[in-house]
Amino acid sequence: MLAPVLDAVRPIRQCRGRPRRRPAKLHADKAYDHAACHRACRDRRIVPRIARRGVDGSERLGRHRWIVERTLAWFARFRRLAVRYERRADIHEAFHHLAAAVICARFVERWFC
Repeated sequence: MLAPVLDAVRPIRQCRGRPRRRPAKLHADKAYDHAACHRACRDRRIVPRIARRGVDGSERLGRHRWIVERTLAWFARFRRLAVRYERRADIHEAFHHLAAAVICARFVERWFC
């Protein structure tokens, strides 16, 4: 499933010039340490930073992964998003947007008030 996810990445906007089609690097844990995952990254000109099984510890990739884990924890505090009660995808997406707005408002309030 790594190849479809990499293909679904939207172009990345930059300050000037043409938008990049792909990210420069991919940080992943040991679950993605397979030849097919490495090949899928290299075919798309993405540098794979994947921890090797039995060799690399979690300390090196932990510096980059905690940002994602922290953000998922912020969204998990909203029970309506942690357990999906909505059947319609558009309503569920709207609750995600509301949760993101509340998270940003709390962040701004904490830093500027």
